[in-house]
Formats: sequence, structure tokens, C-alpha cells
Amino acid sequence: MASWNPWHGCHKASPGCANCYVYRGDQRRGLDASKVYRTKSYDLPLRQKRNGDWTIPPGDMVWTCFSSDFLLEDADEWRPWAWAMMKVRTDLNFFFITKRIHRLADHLPPDWGDGYDNVAICSTAEDQQRAGFRLPILKAAPVKHKSITCEPLLGPVDLTPWLGGDITSPGMAKERALAEDLDIPVQRVSMDGILYRPPDELRWDDGQEQPPGPSMDSLC
Repeated sequence: MASWNPWHGCHKASPGCANCYVYRGDQRRGLDASKVYRTKSYDLPLRQKRNGDWTIPPGDMVWTCFSSDFLLEDADEWRPWAWAMMKVRTDLNFFFITKRIHRLADHLPPDWGDGYDNVAICSTAEDQQRAGFRLPILKAAPVKHKSITCEPLLGPVDLTPWLGGDITSPGMAKERALAEDLDIPVQRVSMDGILYRPPDELRWDDGQEQPPGPSMDSLC
């Protein structure tokens, strides 16, 4: 597993950003997380060791842009190169979470088609209002691997309109998610799978406790 942050910094976009871990971390270091800049590891997927091997070995899952938002407006100039690196490294699996899924359609690479096989996109839905706005966009988007995260969860979220049929999770026994279960905390759902995975432990966001991060076996 690798982490790639091609740019750093973000702007708070919704209530789920109130206790952003990037802002808290930068504040502890005396930095301003609202200042967005391209990082020194911008080209990390293409870096090689002295012996010619890739710095990020083939087959790795690459958590992408977790110190910003991949679809952040400030990164529009840099994003085409990031897409290009993903296209070159078809031996890696890239995964990013966004609160700006509404910007995706206008910022896809020309050769995107119905999606890159090695790119998974996750939209947050921290409350019902955000779910109602973002998830129809995600569901209709030309993305081969889609998922939802309800973190930080700010209240009950009913995902019924975007689910249906048997819900399965790779590496786990087939599970059935009943509609009445969907008014309790839900961590991640894949709409093209479709997969549903209840978190092992999830607390309401009180400004201190944050829900657990993504787990490998919950990704499509």
C-alpha cells in the first residue's frame, strides 16, 4: 500500500470538513492548510530506484490525494498530469475520496471513456443532504469502480435510493443489507458491485472521534 499526495491543502466545502484532519495536522505544525501547493512527490508514481525498479511496486493500492481533494479547483492545472501518470501505471490501483464529485465530468482526461480500470473513486456522504446531491452524480458517472464513504458521519443517512439487489463484499461471505438497517451508520458502499460493509466501530462525529478510514477489503 502506498500514499501519493500530488498536492497539499484544501478549502472546506461542507459540514463534513469542520474537523478536517489535514487542517488539524497543519495547524499543529504552524501551517495554513488553506494554501494549496504542488508537492515534491507529485511525480511519485513514475519514480524509479537506482536499479530501475519502480519506487511504488506493481500491484500496490495507492491512496491518492489524502491531504487534499483530487477534484479541488486549485489543482485544475496539475490534474491532467496526475491522470496521465495513472494511465502510465496501469499496474497500480489508484483510489481517491472526494467531496467534489460534481466537478468530475468536466475534469476527466480525453481518453477516459467509461473509466480507467485501475482508478476507484469514492464520494463522501456525511449527511442526507450531501447524499442526495452527490450520490446521483456518482451513480451516473462513467467510473468503473465507485464507492461511498459516510465519514465523518454527522447523522443517519438512508442510502436506499442508490442501492439494490444482493450486496456483496470481496473476500467476505455474501451479505444482505436490509433497508431498515440503512438508517444506522454505514461506512462504505460500492454502487457498481454493489458492496456494503458495516464498520467494525463507528461513532457519531463529536469533533473528537473520527470514523475509521477505508479498509482494503471494502473496496471494489
